[in-house]
Amino acid sequence: MDTEELVESIVRGLMFLAGIIGNNFLAIRSFPFGRSSISTNDVLLLNLAVSNLITNYLVDLPDTIADFAGHWFLGEAYCGVFRFCADLSESSSIFTTFFISAFWHQKLVGSLKRGGGPVKLDNMTLVLSLLAGSWATALAFSAPHFFFVRVEGGNGSKKDCVDVFPDAFSRKIYDIFYLTLANAVPLAGLLFASGRIAATLLKLHQRIQGQTEEPGKGGGPDAGLGSVSQPQSGAVPSERARKPNSGRQVRAAKSVVAVASVFLVCWLTHLLLRITNNFHTSSLVVEVASYVAASYTCIIPYIFLHGVKKLSCSCTRS
Repeated sequence: MDTEELVESIVRGLMFLAGIIGNNFLAIRSFPFGRSSISTNDVLLLNLAVSNLITNYLVDLPDTIADFAGHWFLGEAYCGVFRFCADLSESSSIFTTFFISAFWHQKLVGSLKRGGGPVKLDNMTLVLSLLAGSWATALAFSAPHFFFVRVEGGNGSKKDCVDVFPDAFSRKIYDIFYLTLANAVPLAGLLFASGRIAATLLKLHQRIQGQTEEPGKGGGPDAGLGSVSQPQSGAVPSERARKPNSGRQVRAAKSVVAVASVFLVCWLTHLLLRITNNFHTSSLVVEVASYVAASYTCIIPYIFLHGVKKLSCSCTRS
């Protein structure tokens, strides 16, 4: 193994380690240990962590080992599992990130309009149905990768696990549907939701600044946040009662915007690389695309952990 390959393998290993730690922590902190009620937000975060852990354990780990070994050594049987799990977890992670952004869009933007009442995605049945549909879609798009694979190389040359479709036309048809339905559509939805969240956060910030500049008209720097999470009623909630809930919602909404930014950079790059590979097949493009996808799964758990205040060792509800 030369120096360049060694550096690539070390980087891949560090990304794998960061993803394993972050996603396991996110799964543990989102799991309903002894809770009387389960929130849909925890279910979404748990599903995201599980999706990413499939990538970490069944894709990144064997890929990292193969990098250090210098070639694919796990055989053609696991080659199919490897490709299947890669697209399964990727699609599920994209859909779940979109659902999380939609949830917080409803929580923040919708709360301002309805005075903090329940939102549609507070309905556990609806959320579980959406997640079931996303897994079914991910399974449908991942199934071909289980069958149309091959380990290329031999006679001393470097072996690699690659997709091999029956013909170029079927490969292009598959990529068109996959990139459109499992990438472009949720990407557009996430950008819309996060854009609305960012605009709402900006309005809240401007409102807080206005109330700070005119203390006689406002209730202090946090007064403008009370409407985010408290219903509009005749009774005015106290400062102490409304600050924690509203602050938690704004903090979580900011984390969604941060995730959307990472999502845009990673998956838009990944999408463009996949499209480019349709016109000019290149092992380098495929390698870069895999690194981009891996970087997403190892970054976002920490953003969500920070955003929902779960960066602690306690397993109680934060």
